[in-house]
Amino acid sequence: MGSRTTSHQLSGGLYVSGRPEQQSKERPPTMASRAVPYTGGDVKKSGELGKMFDIHQFLDPSSTGPPPPKISRPSSSSSHSHSQSQHNSGSVRSGPNSGPIPKKSSGPMPLQPTGLITSGPIGSGPLGTSTGRRSGHMEPPGKAVYGSAVTSLAGEKKVRAMRVPKAAVWVVVVAVAMGLLVGAFLMVAVKKAVVLVAVGGVLVLVLVAVGWNCVWERKGLLGFVRGYPDAELRGAIDGQYVKVTGVVTCGSIPLESSYQRIPRCVYVSTELYEYKGLGGKSANPKHRCFSWGSRHAEKYVADFYISDFQTGLRALVKAGYGAKVAAFVKPTTAVDVTKENRDLSPSFLRWLADRNLSSDDRVMRLKEGYIKEGSTVSVMGVVRRHENVLMIVPPAEPVSTGCQWVRCLLPTYVEGLILTCDESQNADVVPV
Repeated sequence: MGSRTTSHQLSGGLYVSGRPEQQSKERPPTMASRAVPYTGGDVKKSGELGKMFDIHQFLDPSSTGPPPPKISRPSSSSSHSHSQSQHNSGSVRSGPNSGPIPKKSSGPMPLQPTGLITSGPIGSGPLGTSTGRRSGHMEPPGKAVYGSAVTSLAGEKKVRAMRVPKAAVWVVVVAVAMGLLVGAFLMVAVKKAVVLVAVGGVLVLVLVAVGWNCVWERKGLLGFVRGYPDAELRGAIDGQYVKVTGVVTCGSIPLESSYQRIPRCVYVSTELYEYKGLGGKSANPKHRCFSWGSRHAEKYVADFYISDFQTGLRALVKAGYGAKVAAFVKPTTAVDVTKENRDLSPSFLRWLADRNLSSDDRVMRLKEGYIKEGSTVSVMGVVRRHENVLMIVPPAEPVSTGCQWVRCLLPTYVEGLILTCDESQNADVVPV
């Protein structure tokens, strides 16, 4: 006959088989776990938490003032007196999400009524003030405000003609003056005007050449950019001056045009022109009669990426943070105010008001240009490789186009990156 299986009863009342387990004397004592009560923002219930932040006025039992009441639902008979005591004490919340902020203690960090430890009062951080916003922040309702990460190109001229030394200019002026004097003397004395005609012909040729270069300077520069061969980024060495053509994508700070609100652009420009007739108002100090003058201009560019068509590599174009950039983007007319059409749209009036510009009886024209993400762009700059990051940066010295003898153009110098986009603003871009 088999032996009977023993059983025992646990502390919970359950019977189990087997002998009861005997507690070992060498078994280390276990700590009983208890539920941590919710403090509800009360520092007095936080234990050592208040001491860590040197909050004495809540932890000192001898401090004056009524003690904070318990977090309980007040009865209907005492609800009025309970709310009045909470309003007078100012040390606890009167509701779950409202109540006065307690006074600051001598500690370095204040404790908010919600029980969360913050680095300062509400509104002192980057979300509460305009000084803490990122450098490329933009304010949608009014005029865009950018920081140092975005380069402003308004009022800067990066293209200049060949510099001629002043000594050479004076030599030419003296030679022309002497030639005219000699020619006039010979014409009076010998009755021959050969020398005078020759000197006059040379002077006319010089003036025509100067005027020709002033008129065709921009087109000659664009012709130089188009004729410059594209380079492969895969084989480009550090410090090499290259031209890269490809699709652009926005960097960390996308731009937006100020009037048409075109989003996700790498370059934006908005210019307001005014026509000056006889005796009209001048848009700027250099505005001449019977011509268009620039009254207001906004041009911005930021860092962006370009993907090379030939190799597919992507490079970072360092156009932001005050870099020198010469952008050649043809703008389109967004608003045209003539003498016959005086009706201004509300959006244009709002745009003028945001910039403190008057909207009186003037002939105005608003032009806007941009390079949207996905457009095909040509960039000319210097290759830089830093820790497996391929970049295109502005050159240290101005770049010369050289003499273009076929077009009878003198050298033109360009400072910084050269950025061109031949696509129409209304054309479809490559989705990225």
